[in-house]
Amino acid sequence: MIINPKVVDVYHGDVVQDFKAAFQFGIRGIIHKATEGERETDPAYAGRRAKAVEAGFLWGAYHFMRPGDPVAQADHFFAAAYPTAETCLIVDHEDPKVSLADVIEFMRTVEGRIGRDVALYSGSLIKSQIVRSTAAQKIYLGRRRLWLAHYGAKPTWPHIWSSPWLWQFTGDGEGPGPHHIPGFAGNVDVSSFAGTADELAATWAGEPITSA
Repeated sequence: MIINPKVVDVYHGDVVQDFKAAFQFGIRGIIHKATEGERETDPAYAGRRAKAVEAGFLWGAYHFMRPGDPVAQADHFFAAAYPTAETCLIVDHEDPKVSLADVIEFMRTVEGRIGRDVALYSGSLIKSQIVRSTAAQKIYLGRRRLWLAHYGAKPTWPHIWSSPWLWQFTGDGEGPGPHHIPGFAGNVDVSSFAGTADELAATWAGEPITSA
């Protein structure tokens, strides 16, 4: 796949120097960690949001899923992310102790509030869990956007998706480059989008929910 860096995801541990420099480089979307589990909130989320939007970026928020009540986590995420109609919302599924059923319940809860689909971020975990999933789970997830984490030049993903929506091709220096984006100190997580900036914007907020 051709690498077309268009999105950077960050959390409070990443050093943001100048959002405008990243925009000039060609990055068009910023996805920031908002919450983790049932109680943790990223302290940098709110302050960086206004600066990123002012610089012209699409804004997204992700929740790092942990074992526990998925509805409580969804409530916590929704309150901290305070999404607008333009905010991309994502569940980060990396903890092997979290079941696919809980991830879907989290997504359904958030979708019930915003009326549009939540994207799924995952890598090797979703590849292993999907083979044990039910037909209903496959149908549900296949109708959502996949943000694939795969640090290699030839990514693979479960067949229920024709292609990933975003491909995180590098994380903290792993995988193919570029690893460094102007405006950020050190290496950051960078994702590729197979389309133009306008096409990214058109798919950013998600589609209205029409079925389960």
